[in-house]
Order: sequence, then structure tokens, then C-alpha cells
Amino acid sequence: MVTSRLVRVVVALVPVMAFLGLLMLLDSFKLVRLRAVAGSIAVGGVAALLAVFANGFLLDTLPVTLATYSRYLAPLVEEALKVTWVIWLVRQGRVGFLVDAAIHGFAVGAGFALVENVEYLRNLEGASLSLWFARGCGTAILHGATVASFAMLAKDRWDRTPGAFAFGPAFVVAVVVHSAFNHFVLPPIVSALVLLATLPFLLMFVFDRSERATRGWLAAEFDGDVEMLQQIVAGGVPQTRIGHYLESLKTRFPGEVVADMLCLLQVQLELSIRAKGILMAREAGLEVPIGPDVTANLKEFAYLRGQIGRTGLLAMQPILRGSSRDVWQIAMLQDAGTGGAGA
Repeated sequence: MVTSRLVRVVVALVPVMAFLGLLMLLDSFKLVRLRAVAGSIAVGGVAALLAVFANGFLLDTLPVTLATYSRYLAPLVEEALKVTWVIWLVRQGRVGFLVDAAIHGFAVGAGFALVENVEYLRNLEGASLSLWFARGCGTAILHGATVASFAMLAKDRWDRTPGAFAFGPAFVVAVVVHSAFNHFVLPPIVSALVLLATLPFLLMFVFDRSERATRGWLAAEFDGDVEMLQQIVAGGVPQTRIGHYLESLKTRFPGEVVADMLCLLQVQLELSIRAKGILMAREAGLEVPIGPDVTANLKEFAYLRGQIGRTGLLAMQPILRGSSRDVWQIAMLQDAGTGGAGA
């Protein structure tokens, strides 16, 4: 009896965590640290608890059958709760690439599935092993896959066109996939087997494409950052496009503010180069500690932004790097500098 119960627990809970572990192993740049993954799992668990109350309330309130609710309304409610954390991560620049977006998304779904399956284990203790296989290898993986898909689609769209619209199409995809699964077109065990057979290869393909793009980005951006920093250090900025633009700002801002703008650009370049160096080291299997120079640069970066002010930062937009990856680099260094887990 104890052995049978243990098997049910393992089948219900282990597959989704094993799949999440596989995704982390595929992340050769170690973009997402263990502590950050644990945080996303915890958020997913909270989302599952909220879903229990939301689904119960709506089922008691709305004049719909359980089958209709599970097919059309439950996917809408559950995906909305799950993707909220991913939306925050993307908007705050806490994910820089498709790979870390997918890992965070799958971690949220894994946390949701763990809490949901624990509840099922508690209430359906005598259910057959086939049910737990369908839930552990089917429904649980689905929860992770829908949020991972949302995260990758939303991140890709956000990089090209930041704004609320970046999340709409991705959310529709997540809800439609979830709803299609809940229609039970295929028997639950067959659906689980289909997921297990296709999802790993799909995500491996996406990860491979993403990491190739990451290597290309690192090579191109690293060289450009170094060249620009050398120009600033050598005093060659006045002859460049950036120098001409800063000169034009002297008619709108005091000279000391314009000088702070140049310092901010230099500090950002130094931080950007260090962040890219850390990624390159991680790909090679090395962990580079954050030194006191980076900590000092981060403090200076924050200080200069405060001195320049919002109006000055807006004026710097044509020359100050502000893409989602630039924001992510700073966040990664801040997390590493405070002993965090990374972005």
C-alpha cells in the first residue's frame, strides 16, 4: 500500500520537475539561476491556490456545466493567473532571451502543477495509476508548456514592439492550447504520450536557435561596446555622432549635467562589457565573481541616473542603450552583486 502510494506521488509530481531540470541543463549560458527558478515555482504555486478559489467561485456563480467550464473558462482563468508573473518579468527587463523566458515560464507552470496535483493526491487517493500518469506526464507538463510558450512568444514580440500588445497574441495561444487539451479529443494517456514525444524536441529546437542568436549577439555587441568605450577613454567622443549629440544638449541642460550624461554612457558600457564577459565565462563552464569594481559601477550608474533626472534620460534616449537586453544586463549584475540568483 505504501509502495503504491509512493509510486502515485512520484508519477504525479516528478515528471514536470525533471523536465524543468532538463531545460536548465540546456541553458548553456546559465541565464537563470536556481534561486530565481525557485521563485518562479513558488509564484506558480500561489497561482494554483488562487485558481482553486477562482474556479470554485465561478462554478458556483455561473450557469455553466463542469464540462463547459473546464473546456472554455478554466483555461482562461488559469492561464491569466500563471502568465501574470511572466508579464512582470518581461516588463521589468528580468528576462533577456527566449531561453530564460521559457525557463521562467515553465517553472511557473511547474509550480502550478505541483500544487494542483498535491490537491488531487489528497482528494483522489484511491485513483488508478493511469490517472496519475495522465496528470503527471500530461496535465502537469501542459501547464508548464503553455506558460513557456507564452513567455517565448511574448518576449519575442516585446523585443520587436514593446507594449501591452506584445502579450495579447501569446495569451490567446496559451488559452487555446490549454482549451484544446481539456476537450479530450484524444484519451488522456495518449495526450500525455504525445506531449512527452513532441515537447522536448520542440523546446530543444527553440533553445538551439536562441543560443545561436545569443552567441551572435554577444560577439557583435561586445566588440561594439569595447570600441565605443575606447573612444570615450581616449577622448575621441567629440568627433563622433554621440559627441555631436551631447554638444547639442548643452543648449538645453547645464554643462555639468551633460558631463554626467557622458559618464553615464561610459559606466553603462563598462557594465555591459562585464555582463557579456560573465555570459561567455558561464558558457565555458566558469563562474566569474562580481568584483568591487562592478559594485562601485552599479552604485555610480544609479547615482548618475538620479543626477541627470527623468528629462535628461529622455533626452539621452537616442544615444543611451535602453533595450530589454540592456536593462536585463544591469539586472543580472545587480542580482549577482547582492548574492542573488541572477535574472
